[in-house]
Amino acid sequence: MQRRSLLAALPLLSALPLRAMRLDERPALHALNRLAFGPRPGDLLRVRGWEPMLEEQLALPAIPVELQVRLDAHVAQQPSLRERLQAYRAAQQRDPGENNAERREIVQRALLDATQARLLRALESPRQLEERLVDFWFNHFNVFIGKGLCRVMVADYEAQAIRPHVWGRFRDLLGAVARHPAMLFYLDNFLSARPGFSGRNGVQGLNENYARELMELHTLGVDGGYAQRDVTELARVLTGWTFDLRRGDARFRFDVRRHDEGPKTWLGQTVPGHGEAQGEWVLDQLARHPKTAERIAFKLAQHFVADAPDADLVQATAQAFLKSDGDLRATVTALLRHPVACASELVGAQFKTPQRFVISMLRACSITPSDWSPTLAALRQLGQPLFGCVTPDGWKPTREAWLDPEALARRAELAARVAQRAGLGAEAGERLLDTLGPAISPATRAALRQEPARLQAALILGSPDFQNG
Repeated sequence: MQRRSLLAALPLLSALPLRAMRLDERPALHALNRLAFGPRPGDLLRVRGWEPMLEEQLALPAIPVELQVRLDAHVAQQPSLRERLQAYRAAQQRDPGENNAERREIVQRALLDATQARLLRALESPRQLEERLVDFWFNHFNVFIGKGLCRVMVADYEAQAIRPHVWGRFRDLLGAVARHPAMLFYLDNFLSARPGFSGRNGVQGLNENYARELMELHTLGVDGGYAQRDVTELARVLTGWTFDLRRGDARFRFDVRRHDEGPKTWLGQTVPGHGEAQGEWVLDQLARHPKTAERIAFKLAQHFVADAPDADLVQATAQAFLKSDGDLRATVTALLRHPVACASELVGAQFKTPQRFVISMLRACSITPSDWSPTLAALRQLGQPLFGCVTPDGWKPTREAWLDPEALARRAELAARVAQRAGLGAEAGERLLDTLGPAISPATRAALRQEPARLQAALILGSPDFQNG
């Protein structure tokens, strides 16, 4: 692939108007881009439109036997969370230095295990909406794989706290996240203790990190009507929510010795009960709060529909959340069945995040890597490494967050490498045009005909048309 020839063609393509689509394929393309990670070869012929695909996805299509065998084998080969943590801590104790090769190998294996399962499902699972929801909810309840023990806990966090609950009740999802050691470690609640508590590492005090993010990011939102006093009181409620590595099972444990048993007033209410039950009561209140419904509705609408979602759409989704007591299937169904979600003017209006771009590119080319390292390197290069968001607010899904000239150049270079490594020959451009259908506008198609056939696949994947979905 001649990089200079490819990049020289991009200004012509970037100046072209987007989306002069064939009307009959627009609903199918919109469904494949929003309810899935983009079309694979033949999908535009199979999918009959937005509503048929939504019905199919809500019914949870059967996982093909071959894919299920691969996923089962992958799980069977993985160490348990307990085994990972024991190995990590043992390596750390043997050599606490920064250049610990044994620890680095354990971390790299954990990262590959987590990413391989996520990417394999995103590429090949027929339950595409489910995979989009796993991506959404992990990002909503983000933990950073680069922080300490989180390095070896992320795979278990997704498998146990996120994935089982994406079609269930928000309260169950919230509780699973609150109790998982990855979240307890990431936001430091495992250290939080009542005033005066003295542990093995000396006197430990109250830590407000998780309490703050639980309200600001996970539920009520920054305008949720709480004050700093409520953050402190919630942190007191959650003292004792920890996990104990000494037992070796690395699961949630309520440590009554750490818990602050004093009276607490939170959001103007006296917190009832004692001990662990106080935390459960607060999670109940947060899960059912109207501000939580509004925040979840807005974020879902922004993820699936538009950067600045329609107010009526958000309100209808929030009402579905409240009326169903946080039933996420009912909430997502209300969102995606709303007329705004499938409006024709929104077709191709979202700029793909790097993860969506890379996955949609591999799907369009029908590529499932045998070695995931280049894919992970590509995501790092594009600025969105899998499980790599440092801050608890997660990755932004908006055009503003990702669109700039340098990013487009990096995407074009990646498209060229993918086309070259996959051996996409002169005929690959025509195959991609068939796969993507009206996503590639007539003007772009006309411009492509002026370029050598060997460059066309890379130009399609790097084009502005393909960046939007």
